[in-house]
Amino acid sequence: MRAAVYYETGAPDVFRYEEVPDPAPGPSDVLIKVAFVSIEGGDTLNRLGGEMSHVPHIVGYQCSGVVLAVGEKVTGFVPGDRVVTTGLDGSHAELRAAADAFTWKVPEGVSLEDAACVPVPFGTADDCLFEFGHLVAGETALIHAGAGGLGIAAIQLAKRAGARVFATASSDQKLERLKELGLDEGINYVERDFVAEARRLTDGRGVDVVVDSVGGLTLQGSLNVLAYRGRCVTVGDAGRSSAEKVDISTMRVNNQTLSGYFMGAELFFNPRVHAMIANHLELIARGELRVVVDRVFDLEDAAAAHAYIESRQSFGRVLLAP
Repeated sequence: MRAAVYYETGAPDVFRYEEVPDPAPGPSDVLIKVAFVSIEGGDTLNRLGGEMSHVPHIVGYQCSGVVLAVGEKVTGFVPGDRVVTTGLDGSHAELRAAADAFTWKVPEGVSLEDAACVPVPFGTADDCLFEFGHLVAGETALIHAGAGGLGIAAIQLAKRAGARVFATASSDQKLERLKELGLDEGINYVERDFVAEARRLTDGRGVDVVVDSVGGLTLQGSLNVLAYRGRCVTVGDAGRSSAEKVDISTMRVNNQTLSGYFMGAELFFNPRVHAMIANHLELIARGELRVVVDRVFDLEDAAAAHAYIESRQSFGRVLLAP
């Protein structure tokens, strides 16, 4: 098969488009012919400096496609099924072997293009808001990087739950587009301090739940903007830097909470997540949730796709198609 691979981590130009051996599915795996790859934030971070399980390395969490074969222990899938899969790596390729526990059937009415964008962003957003953030109707939620895949999912889910939804983005144009997805208050973090602006918009109270996928210095601001008994969930380092120290000195007296989240661990240890993501796919099929795709690149142009994401021009998901 052909795949986008790299031999060392670094800038997007480390990618090479090469012939590599086909994946060998295990007894509990499904082998799929990849239709679309959704490039996740963790994919770009891994390429930049993450661990390589093999050399050459095939990066990538998530992709959709059609089942070609199943392992001897697999009972829930058959060849020909349309599916979306997640895994620690291996999505940037023509073929992908994934565990059946990390695979979902794509309902009628959902395209493989849209399905490729669902499990990681929507599952992460749901858990950050509700399982870990304990968001309820009438509260406020602040979503960082609102124009990304996680942000777009979280805005919709928070609005459906009856929250007042805030989000940050790098331009007024992006914030304006997010209003049709449920955004109530947009904050252009390039022009305004998001802590001061969120406190102004809440009459000084602060927000109840923050979903922080940016990390670095932004994480300190996310803690500073919390209301009394507020909850912050840190879920990534999209800002490409990590804070050396975080001041939590005011959290105890304000009964606030800081949680970390990684969906891969939750999928592995808690089967409830699989059903939750299956429900997201059904909601998309019924038109109650939306996927936003910005651009689709050819798999051989993986370097250009990663560079486009890192330019912060995208609105929604950036995909690859073999």
